[in-house]
Amino acid sequence: MRKYLIKHILIISLIFISTPIVQSIEAEEKPHVNLRPYYKGLSVSEVQEMPNVAIRKKEKRGFYGHSTINHGYYSKTINGDKVVIDHATGLMWCQSGSDKYMSWKKAKNWVKELNRKSYAGYNDWRLPTLEEAASLLESDKKNHNLYIDPVFDKTQWSIWTGDSHIEKDALSLDGAWRVSFNDSIVYWSSDIYGIFYVRPVRLGK
Repeated sequence: MRKYLIKHILIISLIFISTPIVQSIEAEEKPHVNLRPYYKGLSVSEVQEMPNVAIRKKEKRGFYGHSTINHGYYSKTINGDKVVIDHATGLMWCQSGSDKYMSWKKAKNWVKELNRKSYAGYNDWRLPTLEEAASLLESDKKNHNLYIDPVFDKTQWSIWTGDSHIEKDALSLDGAWRVSFNDSIVYWSSDIYGIFYVRPVRLGK
């Protein structure tokens, strides 16, 4: 009987000791960062107040800077198609994207074609919002002199977003926002004359 009581006490003690450890591990898990998933017309001043970025230098058309998000990337191949999943933001990215640069209008059509083909089994790919695209900017060059994690293809050194540029006193849209990984800049360019690459994204649910 005495041995049984000692054994029972030891089991209960182990349960109480292990519980705080489990809670501690759960508390240390990275928080989920929610980035805006819908498109907007953004002014330069609004972009320069964007969350989750550190700005090194402000410019007339945007800023130089990098993301402050602590990412958790891992790559995966689905149906022969490569994707990158970010646990910090809950986003699934195409590991590469377009192999040629193109206008904003053509970029949107390119994504439509990607969805028609059901890349990686999904048909809800889209151009990223500026918040989403800027989240890929690293503070240092990591991928063949690009400010982006090496898990991504280096071809797409500058990408379109789905957000348009508009100033407070303007009546019409006059450009679209892009993110460039060769110089770590967030910048708006003409949606007619600007040509850049495409790296689609989707909510990784």
